Amino acid sequence: MKTSIGGLRTAIYKVGNIIEAKEWYSIVFKTKPYFDEPFYVGFNIAGYELGLQPEEDQSITKTDNVIVYWGVSDIHAEYNRFLDAGATMHEEPDNVGGNIMVASVKDAWGNVIGLIYNPEFKLD
Repeated sequence: MKTSIGGLRTAIYKVGNIIEAKEWYSIVFKTKPYFDEPFYVGFNIAGYELGLQPEEDQSITKTDNVIVYWGVSDIHAEYNRFLDAGATMHEEPDNVGGNIMVASVKDAWGNVIGLIYNPEFKLD
């Protein structure tokens, strides 16, 4: 059955300091933003949108109920690189079946960033 819903397009991370976050995300994702305004910073990550927005209420607790996983070719190296850049451990690399590995870290603003190695994933 063919769906009328397109694939994921954008992941938004709310941050307490958009200037610091823009610099950190530029380092860990190895790219500069294509859109840079005080109300939104947008990155093109391999054709997908990673957006940063200022967090209006920093007292809101962020939860782990949804995790966006960014594809990587070496999960251990990327996980360690994110930690070296200042992220904190959320979930260590783990095999979730077959050759698929997932891990996640938290940025300085409490956002969970997922990493996935999935050699089976192919875009339609």
